[in-house]
Amino acid sequence: MVRRLGTDIPTEDRNYYITTPIFYVNASPHIGHLYSAVTADYLHRYKLLQGFNSRFATGTDEHGLKIQQAADAAGQDPLSFCTKVSERFKHLFKSCHISYTDYIRTTEERHRCAVEHFWTVLQSKGFIYKGNYEGWYSTQDESFLTPSQVGDAKDSSGKEIKISLESGHKVEWMIEENYMFRLSEFRSRLQEWLEGNPRAVQPERFHHAVLQWLQEDLPDLSVSRQRSRLQWGIPVPGDLDQTIYVWLDALVNYLTVAGYPDTHSQWWRAAHHVVGKDILKFHAIYWPAFLLAADLPLPQTIHVHSHWTVGGKKMSKSLGNVVDPLERSQRFTIDGMRYFLLRQGVPDTDCDYDDDKVVKLLNAELTDSLGGLLNRCTAPSLNPAQVYPHFCSDSFPSQGTEAHKGRAVDEDYHMLDAVRALPAVVEQHYESVHVYKALEAINRCVRQTNGFVQRHTPWKLGSGDGRDQLWLDTILHVSLECLRMYGTLLQPIVPEMADKLLSRLGVKPEEKSWAALDFLVKYQGKDCPFEGRALGPDTGVLFNRLERPNAEKGKPKKAKKATKVKS
Repeated sequence: MVRRLGTDIPTEDRNYYITTPIFYVNASPHIGHLYSAVTADYLHRYKLLQGFNSRFATGTDEHGLKIQQAADAAGQDPLSFCTKVSERFKHLFKSCHISYTDYIRTTEERHRCAVEHFWTVLQSKGFIYKGNYEGWYSTQDESFLTPSQVGDAKDSSGKEIKISLESGHKVEWMIEENYMFRLSEFRSRLQEWLEGNPRAVQPERFHHAVLQWLQEDLPDLSVSRQRSRLQWGIPVPGDLDQTIYVWLDALVNYLTVAGYPDTHSQWWRAAHHVVGKDILKFHAIYWPAFLLAADLPLPQTIHVHSHWTVGGKKMSKSLGNVVDPLERSQRFTIDGMRYFLLRQGVPDTDCDYDDDKVVKLLNAELTDSLGGLLNRCTAPSLNPAQVYPHFCSDSFPSQGTEAHKGRAVDEDYHMLDAVRALPAVVEQHYESVHVYKALEAINRCVRQTNGFVQRHTPWKLGSGDGRDQLWLDTILHVSLECLRMYGTLLQPIVPEMADKLLSRLGVKPEEKSWAALDFLVKYQGKDCPFEGRALGPDTGVLFNRLERPNAEKGKPKKAKKATKVKS
């Protein structure tokens, strides 16, 4: 029996707050941004299915020198520039069924108020002081770096420059009078937090990476820039000659959405972040230190994911290999792209994007395997009454009750065991954000169910024989029960397709929750609410077959209808 987290926990612990990073508006969204958003979205949908009160925030980071320079280069005022790019992110997320409950922009007044209050708290507690900062700074990363994080390189003209060893971006030596945050005071507390909470940063390799960083001394952090250098940002309260550092500004967005400083406590203690590995230090060292300084709870979990590459190389405009997520979601469908990203994305290693790989995967697993099973088991030739057929315990008796008298074989019982265990397996992997393992497990069971149908060839069973008809109905009942499980479990991943599948089976909206994952209750001797119920309308194939990409790169191709499986 699957553990139902949504129903066996105290009411006050049913809140769940998930965030993506807020995305920097210096360029249009790419496939990595969509991957972050889809990851947070499936967690939000999954928790709702379990009965949680879930809140899901995303948005855009709109301050900083990089934005100021990009707006100047575009000949636009910064706010107009930010609004234009922010709308592209919002359009992408709406188009891809990202079901956020709050879209935050750091240029909003509510956020400015939250940042000013947060700054004042840190300053009043003595954690912010005026000092001189002298060191390396990357404008591209909006990041201060220690000498050990900087290396030598040459630019395109052959001139020797200093770069960030992590990002490869150029750094410059900077001397400024700024406000400093006493980061050095929090090293031991951060180590205690991580060592006492092994799941605070996931996957494990990133947890180890943060602890490794903390082996070195943490220098105090500059948390402002001179207003003469950076005008596009929130002024330091009480000092109009200084602008708050963009990362301090940006990180507070998570509190802004939670209702800080007045009504945040209900949601903030249930906070979980989804971030890319490139911003791990900001989220796992700077952010927890800021929160500790402000006497606020730390995030429950920081879920970290790796990057998407193309041909093994990082996506960049100069290489011309940036994958447009909106165009791909139109070409391969919204659910198709969601499924591919979560099926192929492995959190702790970089993943390579390839159009041909998308087509092969979706055709094999969604069109042929899952779609073929649904089409076969609901075909009028096998199920002319178009109902959820009855289960016959004589044809498929419980194991150990003289099973040899039935028509089920050992492989069939193995399939039942696998599908019965599937919700717990999927739940484990959804919780740990190893979604690819959950989808592997579902796909494995789908293949077993197809094997079950193929093994017993129900299309050969004559309707004239009463026992054959009972066995035919039982085969279809078991297969539809398997499909109902797969459809319910896939809702967070491919919401539109899963709804189509469940609706075809005649499953009602209130029967689609995690609590409804009771598999094949007739086999357990209980009444089945679906037995004898009319199937839903046939709205066509579950997932249209996709054509392989041709040599004309970037040209959208029309989807080709899947061939109906003969039955």
